[in-house]
Amino acid sequence: MERQSTPYEIAPSRWQVRDIPLQLRPREAMERVGEENVTDDVLLAVILGSGAKGLNVVDLARGMLKHYGSLTAMAGAPAEELAGFRGMGPAKAKSLKAALEIGRRLHDEALPGDVTVRSPEDVAGLLGQRARVLDSEVFWVIHLNAKNVAKGQPKAVTTGLLDASLVHPREICRDAIRTAAAAVVLAHNHPSGDPTPSAEDLRITRQLIEAGKIVDIKVLDHVVLGRPGQNRAKTFMSMREEGLVAF
Repeated sequence: MERQSTPYEIAPSRWQVRDIPLQLRPREAMERVGEENVTDDVLLAVILGSGAKGLNVVDLARGMLKHYGSLTAMAGAPAEELAGFRGMGPAKAKSLKAALEIGRRLHDEALPGDVTVRSPEDVAGLLGQRARVLDSEVFWVIHLNAKNVAKGQPKAVTTGLLDASLVHPREICRDAIRTAAAAVVLAHNHPSGDPTPSAEDLRITRQLIEAGKIVDIKVLDHVVLGRPGQNRAKTFMSMREEGLVAF
């Protein structure tokens, strides 16, 4: 009986990199047309450097992209999973994770110095990219001044299952007071991709709104971030816009 391949196996290559015309090899192609003009598989092949016996680096890169569907999804995979592909291994997987993390940090650095947050769309623009690759829930607080300009980057308060024991009003208010914030916007992600708030999400939000009133810090909204999916109209949901909580 023919052995079934696992999701981490890629079909053997029919040729080696040296068999590819020189101008079409990954490094040479990038040098010829510029890194901004080559495809994702070429960039990935340059980062990986080599494949394995019987599997050239181009086919390895294409196979991994086919498995994940996008670089964003690949960035969300743990290093241990990436190492499971033939031709990868722990060291190469860590190098790939480092390269993808540099890309994420470059995106954050490219954000304008004064980010105005006036809508759920602004929140999604600020956090959507990093939220899409997470496989656990992260709760952020965005501190704003009186003109709704963010005071620094969103602060990640907790990582893991969202519940009241992890998101404590004392921590939220203390940081807001320390930064002299006039208001805050709350946000967290749903790794499932469905941004519909849970009953616990709503309860925690109401608790934080009441705590903010005591120290005169407005909670303007709580945005739940999901990810694109079939038959999913929105990738985020605003509790304020949906009328789920009285802000």
